[in-house]
Amino acid sequence: MDTPNSLYGRQQPGLSVDSTMAPTPQRTASPSVESGRNPFGDGVESQASHRNGNPFASPWASRPPSSFDTSSAAGPRYGGHRFFHSRRVRKGEVEKPWTKNVDPKEKWVTILPIIGIFIGLAISGFLVWDGMRSVVKHKYCLVLEENWDNGFNENVWMKEVQVGGFGNGEFERTTGDDNNVLIENGNLVIRATLEDDARMQQNFTIDLMQDRTCTADDYQACRAVTNIAPGNASIVPPVLSGRINTKPGASIKYGRVEVTAKMPEGDWLWPAIWMMPVKDTYGPWPSSGEIDIAESRGNNYTYPQGGNNIMSSALHWGPNPANDGWWRTNVKRAALHTTYSSGFNTFGLEWSQKYLFTYVNSRLLQVLYTNFNKPLWDRGNFPASDANGTRIYNIWEHTGRHQTPFDQSFYLILNVAVGGTNGWFEDNVNGKPWLDASPNAKKDFWRSKDQWYPTWTQPQMEVQKVMMWQQCDGNEDL
Repeated sequence: MDTPNSLYGRQQPGLSVDSTMAPTPQRTASPSVESGRNPFGDGVESQASHRNGNPFASPWASRPPSSFDTSSAAGPRYGGHRFFHSRRVRKGEVEKPWTKNVDPKEKWVTILPIIGIFIGLAISGFLVWDGMRSVVKHKYCLVLEENWDNGFNENVWMKEVQVGGFGNGEFERTTGDDNNVLIENGNLVIRATLEDDARMQQNFTIDLMQDRTCTADDYQACRAVTNIAPGNASIVPPVLSGRINTKPGASIKYGRVEVTAKMPEGDWLWPAIWMMPVKDTYGPWPSSGEIDIAESRGNNYTYPQGGNNIMSSALHWGPNPANDGWWRTNVKRAALHTTYSSGFNTFGLEWSQKYLFTYVNSRLLQVLYTNFNKPLWDRGNFPASDANGTRIYNIWEHTGRHQTPFDQSFYLILNVAVGGTNGWFEDNVNGKPWLDASPNAKKDFWRSKDQWYPTWTQPQMEVQKVMMWQQCDGNEDL
């Protein structure tokens, strides 16, 4: 028979058989010894397993102290269960030597982080101040505030009337008619409409010089002919539209421009908000520069080059058309979960001697940014000669200004073009019905009218407001 002083059926070292130990008194509501087995089986089953030499039982030495009937980690205790209980430690009972022997260096553990925080705040404050101080601030003087309350002001605006395609092979004839440029619901509307089909189906001539309405001096820009003779592809422009500018009454040399407008919707429409120099100071285009604030396409968002969900800004500059550096200063921006034809947006420009940038709705939403920190001629990396061997000279060097040719007065242009043969609409993309190099391009476009005209759900650019400011810091060399 196992004695009460044995554990697991054997006598423990250091204990005599005759020794006795009073069991730990049971606490009220404490489980009895028989019903309070711990998870390791300190009861009969565990003892039996040791007596029988159970190979799967946990050895005594490998068991954690917490498995025994005591909270002591010193080894096994015998008797009933003991449970942890806390008591309040009175002040002074426990010695705290660290409060008596204080290391004088310990205070730096607190002082150094505080010093670091103050230094960090000071540096941050300086950087913010320096950043704000370095922001360029200009003084601006109002040049034009146009909201169309007084109608179309011919002292400021001019309607361009031409048929020549404006150097891009465009398919529209711009008119001075109220059908194409008008004030409607308080907004300026530039609307594209169809030409009379009969004028493309029989011999017909439009001579704007003869009726003295042409606004260009170039003969080809003022006269168009439909010739139905076999083998002849000549037709008058199949579409009418509008183009206006501020050359008569508003131009700026450095400053800001904002145009609040809604873009058109319809295949092969080409709206533009842009600027041209008042004088060709450095020669014909693009030698004297061009500023495209916003251009888009009326095609929908599936158009690969970007439809009415995309706008782009660009600068055109170079010694000749074959060496136009526009691709170095050309940036696109997508509308945010919408299109530019769904509502009004403000397309802006800020331009100074040091930089030029465009934006949409906020100066923080910049599109194109060009810093004039070095001469544009150097940035262009133009060749020494053109394709026919003619030497190319730096036409801007004599000014000594990095921003040339963007150092002269420019005026604003608003227009809606249609089609064109300059590559704005790429060949063989999205069902384009004409080829740029084809002599029948204009006729092929007209013949496919049944395809593109149904998409013209909004063939107009609506302009709500135009603002122009001249930079007037006093150092503009106006």
